[in-house]
Amino acid sequence: MFLTNSEEKVFILYVTIVKCKLTMVTQNITLGPYETKLLFTLEEKGVKVFTIEDAKKILNTSSSVKHVLMNLIRKKRIQRIKKGTYLLVPARAGYEGYWTEEALAVIPHIIDMYYVGFWTAMNYWGMTEQIPVTIFVATTKRKRNIEFGHRKFKFISLSKKKFFGYVQEKMDNSKFNISSKEKTIVDGLMHPEYCGGITEVAKAMWNTRESLDWKNALEMSRKVNMSIVLRRLGYLLSILRIEETISDMVKKEKFIGYQFLDPLADKKRLDYSKEFGLIINKTKRELTGWMGY
Repeated sequence: MFLTNSEEKVFILYVTIVKCKLTMVTQNITLGPYETKLLFTLEEKGVKVFTIEDAKKILNTSSSVKHVLMNLIRKKRIQRIKKGTYLLVPARAGYEGYWTEEALAVIPHIIDMYYVGFWTAMNYWGMTEQIPVTIFVATTKRKRNIEFGHRKFKFISLSKKKFFGYVQEKMDNSKFNISSKEKTIVDGLMHPEYCGGITEVAKAMWNTRESLDWKNALEMSRKVNMSIVLRRLGYLLSILRIEETISDMVKKEKFIGYQFLDPLADKKRLDYSKEFGLIINKTKRELTGWMGY
């Protein structure tokens, strides 16, 4: 097969472009001896977050550490969290640096008083199969939402009276705070807008119906001191036909007036629940339609 002059020129240009791209990639992923030593040592120790002082101790030098760190950032093998603190990007993340555990390792270095909650906690505890792109973090402070790497962090400010019910979990060598299963449900009833909606909360309640301490969930619902949480808890337990004892206990509460079941749905009345003081603006089929799948 013979190429015309124009075809040959196009082919040569194509080969040149490919060679240039390969050269750029090779330059980016090739590691120097100091870079290799630092990454290997960190991964061997299972360290996710480290400081410039840690790097100096590993490399036993101080003169070239900043240069090494700058190169590793450029090659997407580490990310800068804040001044002097870095996150290791594991080799399994690939050249683009996508992996899932980095968010949980980073949070303690971004904010002090916090717990991972809402939709993110629901996913962690296996309450939902949905994987939220945003990392939801509860805190007592007002903090601006940020982006780190490929993740968005949304900070939800709670009063100190509502900031409770979290546990400490461990992933590899990283520890982080996360709402307990019971508090995750209570937070979802309080703010379904941060959990994918009231239907996702109902699904989470169903998925954890056998493992949840429902008396504890009831106590927490009372502790947040928001009647809408108790109303939604009782109603959803009732239509899901689980923990009828808890639902009956909620019925004994004296609710004043009516509130909407779903704050995200249209503010229209489909029905009333006198027992739980709710304006029903979402049908039972909409709330439990996922049961057929």
